[in-house]
Amino acid sequence: MLELYKNIKRLREEKGLSQDALAKLTGYSDRSSITKIEKGQVDLQQSKIELFAKALGTTSRDLVGDMDSSLPVKKGIAINVLGRVAAGIPIEAIENIIDTEEISEEMAKTGDFFGLQIHGDSMEPKISEGDIVIVRKQEDAENGQIIIATVNGTDATCKRLRKYRDGIELISNNPSYSPMFFSNEEIESKPVKIIGRVVELRSKF
Repeated sequence: MLELYKNIKRLREEKGLSQDALAKLTGYSDRSSITKIEKGQVDLQQSKIELFAKALGTTSRDLVGDMDSSLPVKKGIAINVLGRVAAGIPIEAIENIIDTEEISEEMAKTGDFFGLQIHGDSMEPKISEGDIVIVRKQEDAENGQIIIATVNGTDATCKRLRKYRDGIELISNNPSYSPMFFSNEEIESKPVKIIGRVVELRSKF
């Protein structure tokens, strides 16, 4: 769909928009994402094509271009974005749905996913208040991976996992927060439960 990416660049320049400005209009964190898109290095799902079309004052059909109108547009799979996850409640039973996000069909085939809105600054600077993380549902993870876990019956928290023989540590990116260590006994008694692994970050403005 090379025509699509050429049209994005052409229309952006015609409208006098900087790459930074277009990034903000389409939900990307900075101009580097737009640079990659204009070079055809990123596959855009239908929802993103429509977002670019709106930002550039055109239609998604015109943006794709006649040369590519016969090509199928990659479809995305919608997943729920949750405002909070409470301990002890299955993900599919949670009604606190605040939005939806799309993931690729390829990703969807690898497991069950949900989105979660981040609260607080413990994972700054990489993950900020209001950001959405895409989470693959699973009950365990590897050392160093970012996970979503519930602790002591409270809402889920986003932390980096560190495993030890006698327990685990949940580590914040923000150095202002001390790591939380839980012994194997505490993991069972509190309890501490891993409910998913963060696979993607989608920053919000």
